[in-house]
Amino acid sequence: MEISSWYKENFEFKIKGRYITMQHIYPLLDMYKMHYEVSVPGLSEKGQDIPLIKIGNGSEVVLGWSQMHGNESTTTKALFDFLKFVSQKHHFQTEIEQFLNTYTFYVFPMLNPDGAELYTRENANKIDLNRDAQNLSQKESQCLRGIFDVLEPSLCLNLHDQRSIYGFKSGKAATVSFLSPAADKKREITASRKVAMQQIVKMNNVLQFYIPGQVGRYDDGFNEACVGDTFQKAGVPTILFEAGHYLQDYQREKTREFIFYSLLSLFDIIGKEEPSINYKKYFKIPENLKNYNDFILRNVKLQDEKKFVSVAIQYNEVLRNNEIIFEPVIDEIGKMKNKFGHSEKDANGAEILTNPQYNLTVGSNISKLIDKSDDSIIYFQ
Repeated sequence: MEISSWYKENFEFKIKGRYITMQHIYPLLDMYKMHYEVSVPGLSEKGQDIPLIKIGNGSEVVLGWSQMHGNESTTTKALFDFLKFVSQKHHFQTEIEQFLNTYTFYVFPMLNPDGAELYTRENANKIDLNRDAQNLSQKESQCLRGIFDVLEPSLCLNLHDQRSIYGFKSGKAATVSFLSPAADKKREITASRKVAMQQIVKMNNVLQFYIPGQVGRYDDGFNEACVGDTFQKAGVPTILFEAGHYLQDYQREKTREFIFYSLLSLFDIIGKEEPSINYKKYFKIPENLKNYNDFILRNVKLQDEKKFVSVAIQYNEVLRNNEIIFEPVIDEIGKMKNKFGHSEKDANGAEILTNPQYNLTVGSNISKLIDKSDDSIIYFQ
């Protein structure tokens, strides 16, 4: 059976969308308590559980955490897809048994439950947990560090979402990105960085089959306040995962599938067996550029201007009535020759009005872009 066929029929349909909180995953945790060790090694600043799942019983200890940023839920969905896969008894049994006997995978499916509930990057105290690795000022940070110190893992997985602004010179969007964080300001290629790079190369090899040319890597500038950099400096290979945008998949339901495949390849469940992986291939993965917007309208005529411009729109994600609303905002007005839109239209020289405002103003919320001379022509709504 092809893994994509299995996924299509069996992904964890009980959680979906962008807004994922502890209330959404408690029923799943209750179900998996029958098969795996599910503990609560810490509480959030507002007293919510920070659950930890233990999968497998092998000697290779891997520690992962998702939703360190509360509004980054795609990898949480993928983790439960992975958990459902390794728990089923009908397909890939040899590979799953080998995984369970080789690895012990400890994972926090939601490190920042307060931020998840508020749909914010920060925790309840407005602290970015991924900048708290040295201060350890927050209970969530202390919980992660405490487990890291006790487990002494051989590999760490730092699971995040990235915005839809990233792409490549090729014009393709960055759907999944990785980083082997630096361990010092000189960005030296330490032993732990090499291991992380090799694992990223392995995952990239598999992902190229599904999203060719849409896997990127982040700049490796060192920041000791970041968890990944701190753990890498401590000599533990650490991989940053970034789940990004795919076509019009704003709910990140397709991207979760690619993260799922990444995890399977990382744990040698799918993909070609290679006796050795050249870490230098990591640097052939293109670096992310901020060259995308959600929508771009080309060849717009501005009042009293002779040259045509482009108008870029970016969505702000807003929590409203327990749903994420995508509010369009004018992000940029200009030539934008080196920018791409996930969706684009051509105004063919028409002068544009916005609704509710009648002026194109960077930073303003809009609901429509219409032709000034013919309001029946709607370029964006």
